[in-house]
Amino acid sequence: MKINSRTLYLIFGIALMILVLGGSGTELGAKDKSQQVGPNDPTVRLYSLLDSKYNGILEDYCVLAGLVDDSKNPGQKQQNVLRIEYKKDRAFGKLRIYLRSVAQLSPAQMKTYSPKQIYDFAETDSAKFTKTDPGPFGRPGDVYFEPASDGGALAPVNVTPEVQAHYERLLTEFLLPSLEKGAAGGNTQ
Repeated sequence: MKINSRTLYLIFGIALMILVLGGSGTELGAKDKSQQVGPNDPTVRLYSLLDSKYNGILEDYCVLAGLVDDSKNPGQKQQNVLRIEYKKDRAFGKLRIYLRSVAQLSPAQMKTYSPKQIYDFAETDSAKFTKTDPGPFGRPGDVYFEPASDGGALAPVNVTPEVQAHYERLLTEFLLPSLEKGAAGGNTQ
């Protein structure tokens, strides 16, 4: 039986294609780029809470977020206040956290004003976190903003270990406890 050159090229081409595509021992198709994140990750816990208790949407939720040293006035403190937005269906930036600061509040002011009123009083954001997927802050789809200059507009900056720690602290110490308390009491602010 004689094999013509056309058939020989076809057989050789098929064999080469099998070696190139199938010979690597891996499946064809897209690789799973998402890294597995544990259930104790603060963002996983936050997203789960917001999806189950807040129907996957949270708009204009404000919470006080502790005192910090005032960099402009040594020895004085500032009150941080956060505004949170979350939309489960957003492809980018599902979670947005805006940070503002005001002078330390008196006990009477703390009773008189709501976190939303305090946030509005501050007028300008001092930082913004945009988070897309669960996991440590700084993954693809995460952006951190700070003022480019004193009193200037927010601009994206590199995510450092300090920024990552700050993000995690805001979630674990302030956002999650406040939202869990609100969900338990039926208050979605």
